[in-house]
Amino acid sequence: MTDTPSTSVATAFPQTGHCLCGQVRYRLLGAPRWTGYCHCESCRRATGAVGVAYAGFVQDLVEITGPVAEYVSSPGVTRSFCPRCGTPIAYRSTRWPDETHILVGSMDNPASVPAAQHYYVNEQVPWVEFGDHLPRHGKPEN
Repeated sequence: MTDTPSTSVATAFPQTGHCLCGQVRYRLLGAPRWTGYCHCESCRRATGAVGVAYAGFVQDLVEITGPVAEYVSSPGVTRSFCPRCGTPIAYRSTRWPDETHILVGSMDNPASVPAAQHYYVNEQVPWVEFGDHLPRHGKPEN
């Protein structure tokens, strides 16, 4: 996933976020490499949502504190969540070994990282419609 956030987004860091109960917290020390909605079946099932907004950060720019549970949802994919309230926090994949993908809805200021792309639109729920005119892609190339 490789789009570049706008300058106004890049100036809004560091930022923070947390789970619903507050047990898991994180700091994002720099701007994301990319932002976008994922429509894949795996992300839908992991979150219970019809689409998920993510922001991809260089792993060294993400500091997560508190007890985090992890689930290997498919080969090479680890999903991190709060063991108390279940809030999904992060996604990591061997496909992008130096990145941590944060679920934008868990950020304290999610409006600061607007989605720039849609991914896995071939798996999008048919009745979901976005009028955002953002680029739409199938499976990411890298």
